[in-house]
Amino acid sequence: MPVAEIIAIGTELLLGEIQDTNTAYLARKLRDIGVDIYRATLVGDNETRIADLIREAAQRADIVITTGGLGPTVDDPTRQAVALAVDSPLEFRPELWEQILNRFTRFKRQPTENNRKQAYVPAIAEAIENPVGTAPSFLVDTGKDVIISLPGVPREMEEITERSVFPYLKERFALKGLIKIRILHLAGVGESLVDELIGDMETYTNPTVGLLAKSGQIDVRIAAKADSIEDADRKIAEVEKLLRTRLGDHIFGADEDTLEKLILEKLKQLSWKLAVVECSAEKILAPRLQSAGFWEEGNLIYETSCTQDQLLTTMQSVKNRLNPEVVLGFSLEIGEERHSVYIVLLLPEGQQELMRYYGGPSGTAPLWLSTTALDCLRRNLPDTN
Repeated sequence: MPVAEIIAIGTELLLGEIQDTNTAYLARKLRDIGVDIYRATLVGDNETRIADLIREAAQRADIVITTGGLGPTVDDPTRQAVALAVDSPLEFRPELWEQILNRFTRFKRQPTENNRKQAYVPAIAEAIENPVGTAPSFLVDTGKDVIISLPGVPREMEEITERSVFPYLKERFALKGLIKIRILHLAGVGESLVDELIGDMETYTNPTVGLLAKSGQIDVRIAAKADSIEDADRKIAEVEKLLRTRLGDHIFGADEDTLEKLILEKLKQLSWKLAVVECSAEKILAPRLQSAGFWEEGNLIYETSCTQDQLLTTMQSVKNRLNPEVVLGFSLEIGEERHSVYIVLLLPEGQQELMRYYGGPSGTAPLWLSTTALDCLRRNLPDTN
């Protein structure tokens, strides 16, 4: 499989003024058509540094893709940088200028003289029309590798990529394979324990197995390279079966599954109502429950008017007054070195209590708390299978 590198261009990216979403998009799409990504880079609007990066990337990769720096202003240096990297002068293309003029006409606007700059590309480049913007793209095929320059505006970049770049790459590199990803989601377990349970599987080469730790959640990624979807699915299924054997009920779902959606579905199957009692005015758990549709389903009661020492009393009062089948209550205490969460469940068969400690940043403690509380609820709901 060919290897690609992505270079995102723009000083505004390095200053944190905007986020680079283009690299994530390209990485996912290239993965899907069977192109490996080993490196991605951010660089400011400096012609020499961009040219140096392109040369370096071309030594390692078969495909180098740049995004950004194709506008009409002085700080849009990508055209010059690519020309410098491939030792080719810039050349004015009348057909590109005509495309730019037509775009401005459709916008009912007049181009300025500096827009002519966008009609210049390296003399050895193949121009790529931009059907949704005024910045034409281009590619340089050296025979050894391909350098493709795309606009930084996400909508323009995505349109050109789908319409022109991927069809070209599939033909140029005879791409027939693909890479498919399966993500297993875990909660209630630490990264070190997961690594201990499946560490040997993390050395697999195809499919590969990797870990991503989040606040309160661990994702296990299975990535399979194959010539067909069916072959990829078979490879993934074999590895997933072993992972599920080793990780057991720490796994709560896969891919698009979330704890809150799975819990809502189980409550609907049980015809149960959930009451949440939170010792905070912030409604830490509420946004996640709202996004999953709890309020629309009408099976949620939310209470935040209690203090920590009133938690159990308030939970019992809610249960007596409103008669929900399950009451989830929790409190969060932020400490200097660690934070603690006290979780209580009132279920038809009795009461469950859980104390957990978190040593991460205080800013991520609410997310960790909400995941821990939801996982505690998940593990204690009756099986509906």
